Amino acid sequence: MACEHLRQIREVTPSAEGCEDCLRAGDTWVHLRLCLSCGHVGCCDSSKNRHATRHFRAGGHPVIKSFQPGEDWLWRYVDELYFETLQE
Repeated sequence: MACEHLRQIREVTPSAEGCEDCLRAGDTWVHLRLCLSCGHVGCCDSSKNRHATRHFRAGGHPVIKSFQPGEDWLWRYVDELYFETLQE
């Protein structure tokens, strides 16, 4: 799974306990995603605002992780690849 995008993964601190953009707007979300470049917490594409994808498009941070309890999968936006864990 080695690639240039995975080198952008950092040890991050989540920016909020929920979707930071939805919280600011007083809105709701379905599931949460954590940006592994900066720690932005955004809502998934099943949520009406799709803030995690908007964050990727605005900043180019390529890898997110599920921020749902008990889930450890990752998604690489650039080539739309899903990984069950960070380990190969």
